Amino acid sequence: MIYKKGTIFMVNTLLFDLDNTLLDFNQAERIAISKTLKHFNIDPKEAVLKRYSELNQMQWKLLEQGKISRNQVKLRRFQILFNELETNASAEEAALMYETLLAYGHYFMDGAEELLKTLYSKYRLFLVTNGTLSVQKGRLKSAGISRYFENIFISEELGYNKPSIEYFDCCFSKIPDFHKKTSVIIGDSLTSDIQGGINAGIRTIWFNPSHDKAVDIIPDYEFDSLRKLPELLSKI
Repeated sequence: MIYKKGTIFMVNTLLFDLDNTLLDFNQAERIAISKTLKHFNIDPKEAVLKRYSELNQMQWKLLEQGKISRNQVKLRRFQILFNELETNASAEEAALMYETLLAYGHYFMDGAEELLKTLYSKYRLFLVTNGTLSVQKGRLKSAGISRYFENIFISEELGYNKPSIEYFDCCFSKIPDFHKKTSVIIGDSLTSDIQGGINAGIRTIWFNPSHDKAVDIIPDYEFDSLRKLPELLSKI
């Protein structure tokens, strides 16, 4: 059944991003890359960690744009970094070690666990993530939050990536009694989550704790703390 609130369809289906929305990817990345670099006798100085993070984000953006493959993402970030550091360390070995480390353990975004417990009985929850299959499954198992979601859609498993319409069409086809008008996507990435929601024709909610300014990609709604989301959802 689709409920209306005035002329607006009330939301009952939430599509959640994972990284830096529910789980703190930045912290997990920092720890995993530090251990990886140390293994190759590279000092994980702040400048090096920052540069790796920049390179990693750049590769994922290229993947979102369909310009490189997932395997290229895994290797290129290390190939470029090691070239800049003028080291002959193996990018292949580093990529494997990094992803193995990243798959173990988890770090919640502030308020994430409480949020899922609050929303679980009120909405249909689904997870939509561009992460690598083995990494995301490991982190979800560690976090123990899979039970909150009716289904979990990992891009590597589906064969498509956010923000492509193919990714979302594939997700929607696997959700029983799905209606775009009563669904929203919630995530921190304008280019992946919000643009993906726009492409798919559903409403978008941008998690923006850093108070960045949206310029080219405009979300329908915005919030800066997970603790504020239940109230926002009750109003849309």
